[in-house]
Amino acid sequence: MSVRDAALTALSARLGAALAARSPTPKVLRNETVPQRLPPGGLVVLRDGETVEETPILSPLAWQIEHRAVVEVVAANTALLDALLVEIGAAITADRTLGGAVEWAQPSAPAFDDVETEGAAASRAAAIPVTLVFTVAGSPLN
Repeated sequence: MSVRDAALTALSARLGAALAARSPTPKVLRNETVPQRLPPGGLVVLRDGETVEETPILSPLAWQIEHRAVVEVVAANTALLDALLVEIGAAITADRTLGGAVEWAQPSAPAFDDVETEGAAASRAAAIPVTLVFTVAGSPLN
């Protein structure tokens, strides 16, 4: 498993663990298609995103990678969406290293949208960019 995959797996696990205590529990997915029927507890989808910056460190040769993942949150109403966003932000900021998988994790302000889902007249959605910073030795492709 690459350092990037380990960082994304740690973020996904962190989100799942933080939201598991909610009732009803939101469904947490990684790189999955959003289902047409919205679960009662809401839906959280982690998108792997893309690397936005690679900075070489010359001695010893390493690369500091800045990777931006996106956490999509869909809920049946604004109150549930707001509660999920607060819990996701708190979960990430409570452990900025994601258990040692990254050097720093930083959630950004969400972008909001209305979406159509089966069983809900108008659902609310938000996309939260999360910047993950980590270092890989040698080639940035590790």
